[in-house]
Amino acid sequence: MVETNDRPVFPFTAIVGQEEMKLALILNVIDPKIGGVMIMGDRGTGKSTTVRALVDLLPEIDVATNDPYNSDPTDPELMSDSVRTMILDDIEVPVSKMKIPMVDLPLGATEDRVCGTIDIEKALTEGVKAFEPGLLAKANRGILYVDEVNLLDDHLVDVLLDSAASGWNTVEREGISICHPARFILVGSGNPEEGELRPQLLDRFGMHAQIGTVKEPSLRVKIVEQRALFDENPNEFRKNYQDSQDELTTKITDARLRLQDVELDYDLRVKISQICSELDVDGLRGDIVTNRAAKALAAFEGRLKVTPKDIFTIITLCLRHRLRKDPLESIDSGYKVQEGFSQVFGYE
Repeated sequence: MVETNDRPVFPFTAIVGQEEMKLALILNVIDPKIGGVMIMGDRGTGKSTTVRALVDLLPEIDVATNDPYNSDPTDPELMSDSVRTMILDDIEVPVSKMKIPMVDLPLGATEDRVCGTIDIEKALTEGVKAFEPGLLAKANRGILYVDEVNLLDDHLVDVLLDSAASGWNTVEREGISICHPARFILVGSGNPEEGELRPQLLDRFGMHAQIGTVKEPSLRVKIVEQRALFDENPNEFRKNYQDSQDELTTKITDARLRLQDVELDYDLRVKISQICSELDVDGLRGDIVTNRAAKALAAFEGRLKVTPKDIFTIITLCLRHRLRKDPLESIDSGYKVQEGFSQVFGYE
């Protein structure tokens, strides 16, 4: 695990371009139930830099002090058995604040390292459930980042997606079973040249951002200059962006509080489902994620009502990876989603 706080991180608000990726990450922080982001793009397009920069923006959360699972002291769905037992026994749970955590999953990680291990010997000799928490425990209520997710073993990707979807991690060994909360935002990145994820795994990611190398020479120069300035004096560079960083953090925090009050009209929900149906999207994940992302965007922009423009902004991110691939087709799937939106909403 790489601790992102040990070294200065490039500021999120200083990142030039890549708006699609930045928006997808912010919306997932506002509503983690969107289901994570898959970021596909060329090498050297700032995928890892952007994800690490996001951590800097994240608001602080209340956690049960010294709890290995970052348990929420008020929400039973996000607390470990030991914290739940304390509450049932009317014992006061000590509470402290921490930044929303981010965990890097190394490519060579074993299942034990990811899920945690049960000490069978201790369990048999002392009669206690000795559990060594893994990366999923550390990632509870935070972000789990997998770089080059398309090179990760399919079985491990399955484990990550199951935990991200259910919010729980279960480890079973020799008849002993341990279950703990593992609700996190799964962010995967990869280079399409190194192979795609299997469609059934890809479908489990809430959003799919595609990013390319910036073509415009003046923008490329700006990106190179920004990077050089940051490498020369990271702390000074970060100071210049402190105000915009604080502003964005406040905006995200307010959006998280506002989210439950955002309304999505019935006729807009019908139109979202109509687009999914006409694009022949399998299952209902596409409908659910598009509804959630549209509400998160409205909350982020300080509104309590979703507009058709909100839906247009996020629908490509939510659906492009769910379309059936035709190997002979040269049209980008994002274009097909936008075309589907235009037909249903009557926009051009």
